[in-house]
Amino acid sequence: MRIEIEDLHKSFGDLTVFDGLNLVVEQGEICVILGRSGQGKSVLLKHLVGLLRPDKGSIRIDGKDIVPLAEKELYPYRMRFGMIFQNAGLLQSLNVGENVALPLLEVRGRDYHATMKKVAESLRSVDLEGKERQPVSTLSGGQQKRVAIARALLQDADCLLFDEPTAGLDPLISKTVDDIIVQVNRGTGGTCIVVTHDLVSAFAVGTRIHLLDDGKVAASGTPEEIRNSDNDIVRRFLARSLEPEAGRAAGGANGG
Repeated sequence: MRIEIEDLHKSFGDLTVFDGLNLVVEQGEICVILGRSGQGKSVLLKHLVGLLRPDKGSIRIDGKDIVPLAEKELYPYRMRFGMIFQNAGLLQSLNVGENVALPLLEVRGRDYHATMKKVAESLRSVDLEGKERQPVSTLSGGQQKRVAIARALLQDADCLLFDEPTAGLDPLISKTVDDIIVQVNRGTGGTCIVVTHDLVSAFAVGTRIHLLDDGKVAASGTPEEIRNSDNDIVRRFLARSLEPEAGRAAGGANGG
């Protein structure tokens, strides 16, 4: 899936979130969206699936502008996206297999037995083979994120949207999630969009990184280009973001 966002404007009352935002996501890449809190990263994901409409601008998916589409016309485009929520978005009343199968059984009305075979394959791809009957409440945070990824994979989505996939996870589990994102991207050839505050994750998974600031894309580039950028906005963002990491590393080195 190729996505082109042009001159996007969005305000909520007096609060301007986007003020002429332009962004291109190429087919098959892992696009990382960075930015301070309140810069509209998650709001951007909601625009891509039509949950929010811009005040002005276009969002073209494989050349088709979805902004003017009626709700019924949007449905086929929404079904091309798989969403991995920040909190995983699993239902505690269902076991792992039932959570993964839910979109196909409830939304698409697929056959139960055929779906459960696909569930097993999807769980295997995220290293959770044989966990179908396990209660969600017994899973770690990292395992719940992986179940959410398996659920999205089951939909055969053209584009996976990750909202803070490593939030609240320790560094080792975060690396596991990062590795799965890269593995899924390479295995399916699909497009991935990752919204994150985690710079380690951003540089580990990103094919291309975009930094949002003041309603626009302040900078775009490969991880190496962003890391070595002389753009003042980028340099300030990286410096601010790395300070807490340095503090935590020092605390760990001192036995904290």
